[in-house]
Amino acid sequence: MERFQNTGQPDWDWWGRLWPTPGETLRRLGVESDQSLAEVGSGNGYFALPAARITAPGTVYAIDLDESLLAELEALADRQGIDNVETLCCDARALTDGLPEAVDTVLLANAFHGISDPEAFAAEAFEALAPGGRFLVVNWQDRPRTETTVLGEPRGPPTELRVSPSETRAIIEDAAPFSTARRVELPPYHYALCFER
Repeated sequence: MERFQNTGQPDWDWWGRLWPTPGETLRRLGVESDQSLAEVGSGNGYFALPAARITAPGTVYAIDLDESLLAELEALADRQGIDNVETLCCDARALTDGLPEAVDTVLLANAFHGISDPEAFAAEAFEALAPGGRFLVVNWQDRPRTETTVLGEPRGPPTELRVSPSETRAIIEDAAPFSTARRVELPPYHYALCFER
């Protein structure tokens, strides 16, 4: 299975500079307790672990193709006493096959630009949601990479892969019948789109 394009696991040091309070960001996007959440491309858990603290006792499904990152996530969850994370090594483009249940939230953070068939993925995300569920897409602003610096260096995907909020919204709304969408600015370099089923 091919990886999503240009979506490597960031270093936690500079990632922490961009997202010093990932749990607060998730709350701004509507993540709440006693809900289930699937994070697509969870890596080693930078968002999945704080999501699990918020959603408890609801389950967080951490989805990735890299088994070593999922093992690292499991070890971190164990050390932090988080017991409501379930790791799934599966292809997000077959999300409904990999998840054991429909979820309240599907989260895709910093990877939409790298999906080869974003329409098909958006349709999968829609089908993976319970009625009233939300699809949260967090992505880099469509600014030149030279302008999105962290610790003095350009970060994020190449400029040509970046997708504007309006383009992202159009792709997702063309692919699946979401009822509403709202935009949330996430300074300094990100935006989020929150779609409801």
